[in-house]
Amino acid sequence: MCGINGFVTQNNITSNKLLELIRGMNDSIIHRGPDDDGVFTESHKDFSIAMGMRRLSIIDLHSGKQPIFSNDQQIVIVFNGEIYNYLKIRQELIGKGVQFKTNSDTEVILKLYEAEGISSFNKLDGMFAFSIYDKRINKIFIARDFFGEKPLYYTQSGQKFIWASELKSLIKKLKSKPDISPIGLNHFLRLTYIPAPHSIYKNIFKLEANHYLEYDINLKKYHIYCIEEEFKTEKNNIDFKTAKVQTEKLVRESVESRSISDVPIGTFLSGGVDSSVVSLCLSQMKEERINTFSIGFKKGSFDETDKSQLVAKQINSKHHEFIIGEDDLKHNIHEILLNFDEPFSDTAALPTYLVSKKTSDHVKVALTGDGGDEIFGGYNKYYVGKINSRYTTLVPKTLHNYVLNCISPLLTTKDDKRGRRFKANKMLNTVNYEGNYYWDIISLANTESQLKPLLQPHLFNEGIFDEYKNKLKITKPNSLTDYRFIDKIISLEGGMLAKVDRTSMLNSLECRAPFLNKKLWDFANSLPESYLMKGWNKKYILKEAFKHEFPEGFLDKSKQGFGSPVGDWLRSSLRREMESYIEPTFLVTQNIFQVNYVTNLVEEHLSGKKDSTYRVWAYYCFQKWYCNIYENIS
Repeated sequence: MCGINGFVTQNNITSNKLLELIRGMNDSIIHRGPDDDGVFTESHKDFSIAMGMRRLSIIDLHSGKQPIFSNDQQIVIVFNGEIYNYLKIRQELIGKGVQFKTNSDTEVILKLYEAEGISSFNKLDGMFAFSIYDKRINKIFIARDFFGEKPLYYTQSGQKFIWASELKSLIKKLKSKPDISPIGLNHFLRLTYIPAPHSIYKNIFKLEANHYLEYDINLKKYHIYCIEEEFKTEKNNIDFKTAKVQTEKLVRESVESRSISDVPIGTFLSGGVDSSVVSLCLSQMKEERINTFSIGFKKGSFDETDKSQLVAKQINSKHHEFIIGEDDLKHNIHEILLNFDEPFSDTAALPTYLVSKKTSDHVKVALTGDGGDEIFGGYNKYYVGKINSRYTTLVPKTLHNYVLNCISPLLTTKDDKRGRRFKANKMLNTVNYEGNYYWDIISLANTESQLKPLLQPHLFNEGIFDEYKNKLKITKPNSLTDYRFIDKIISLEGGMLAKVDRTSMLNSLECRAPFLNKKLWDFANSLPESYLMKGWNKKYILKEAFKHEFPEGFLDKSKQGFGSPVGDWLRSSLRREMESYIEPTFLVTQNIFQVNYVTNLVEEHLSGKKDSTYRVWAYYCFQKWYCNIYENIS
């Protein structure tokens, strides 16, 4: 696990200068790999190239130093991540006469590429971002894993092509701060994050998950290709009992493959279905007691540590529980939010950072339950889709609009509780008669109708999801399969995985997600949707596969999302800073938001007249980022 950097420039640079530049990029991401670093530089008459990495040593602690070269020195690689099937691939290559100098998964990628070229990329099961420089053809290949667990940014700027694991090291290579991308801005203010291929900056992009980039140094051009077909929908005529057995088998195999480590390993245990299943499987594979880690809140409506305590007792783990309040976060909030390098307002980022920080005191690797909802259909929004379909069939649009106008104000909450009234109001406001329901429900900050009066007209973009609709060939999603496919390329990559990667790596902790496994994804896609969601029972087959391991009814208990009460904090410890972001002169000069509208939105929330936590928190996170980058204040 580490972070990578690299650049190609179309001019000759001295060796010393190349080293200075690439090491400067590496130093920016030292938190991703404090154990070691490595660089490669080479200067030619008409171009210079540098690649670097920071390493967090997890596997092959003594001989896995990067960069790694082919025997003839013509191919070089830097790599970030873990390849879980590398031992199997290694043995296959050895059987074909390939010799290895290390025991690392990095060298396996290199040797596999050397043997099979770019077609080898789809054989890798893991989380990764790597760059390979092939001197024989003067090309660079940059690849990103199937789900997008590991980040990769890139840009072509003048005579330079630059790539990096984090924006902070890429920005170091630019002569000036880039302009804000209106598309990235619209994505953030709707979703609370920015999915690939976009970033908050113009002309800086994220490599999409399950894609590789080919940069031709001679032609000074790049092309991007999909590594493999990712939206398979062939259905399997498998009976439920057989499918249940296969589900348990595949989950256990995945946990085992993701538990390979030469350093201590534990699990995040929230007490929900996914983390409980992962923790159970790991505990049954290890002879010694495993470490489990959970976090709770002093605010009771957000605290669910009783569930994690029950599971910890069940599996006899060494359980570590951390209860936090506002005071625990206010000293870290600046560092946490700005480490994303672009606006990011998922409220779960804050507790994820703290549980990562506490966990890193005990282990260097933690397994998580991330991805279980996307793979097996576990989100409330999935069955709310069913409600929308039935509701719009039975209730005429004119009657709905009347009901909305009468009832919605009565459901408005004044504080950040997110209880039944909050959920009912959210559902009512996302009912859609044009078939665009799901695009609104994933818009966690602002729906399209809410965003239009918030942004200045020259920045508002109403077609931001069109490219994803075209890619997926899903204009009006209406099935569980549609919802899950959309989540894979938007919500999972841009939100969940970015959150976990940045917050855990800021604490030099490696997180692995056993549910994010291509075999599991393909298997789940092959099943009838009723196996994933039976009536209103979400993740049905996963629960059925493991219910014999837990107390009766435990896996059917409801679970809150992993958020934090930021709506309350905005009214207290963050209030003064929040008020500075609606100062009229600042807003007019900034020329991004419509002054009266945003001022009213924020003031209503701060006064307690109306709770608008998600919308105001997104605004706060954007302005904190903006002032840090462009105003140099915070």
